[in-house]
Amino acid sequence: MTIYNDQISHYISSLYAVEDSALTMAREDSPKQGLPAISIKPEEGRFLQFLVRACSATKAVEIGTLGGYSGTWIGRGLLPGGKLYTLDKDRKHAKIAREHFAAAGLDDVVEILIGDAHRSLQEIKNQGPFDFVFIDADKPGYPAYFDWAIENTRVGGIITAHNAFRKGTVVGIVEDDDLSELMRQFNQRVAENERLISTIYPAGDGTLISVKIR
Repeated sequence: MTIYNDQISHYISSLYAVEDSALTMAREDSPKQGLPAISIKPEEGRFLQFLVRACSATKAVEIGTLGGYSGTWIGRGLLPGGKLYTLDKDRKHAKIAREHFAAAGLDDVVEILIGDAHRSLQEIKNQGPFDFVFIDADKPGYPAYFDWAIENTRVGGIITAHNAFRKGTVVGIVEDDDLSELMRQFNQRVAENERLISTIYPAGDGTLISVKIR
């Protein structure tokens, strides 16, 4: 029997994803400043941090900065001297995230790129290959972002994408929305890619995880 609910979410977080003041600030302050309240859950953040360190990452990319909550988890997982490039099209998001990264002591670790993500990804290609990529941005862009990640991540590196469940619509738990079929097709496409070993981490709204094997 598969069980996952808010109580188990809290149980995991209380053991392994306890927030310090900087993380709490990034999560709680962002909505107060007008950003959408769509940050990942604490246990999802801890899992990203775990994956970053598990692949000994020194170079990471995040597509979708928002208020810097997930970026803080990722940045803290990097090996000493590591670098996170985080991309967002919104200057307000970047300004707020920059404050949160500073509070977390990550000024020298995180570089925020503002503007169209597709263009920014081309600009940082020469900094690769990368060890870790996290995608949490506009869903229609997922296929192109993921294709870029496959080509610019080293063998053994990890590629992740949030909202794999699309609020449960991908399996009919709730009624489809305009992006449900897109996410179903995206998940299927990744599952069939023979250059990857992939699965979905079933916390929160689901995080798709792929290890590049060739």
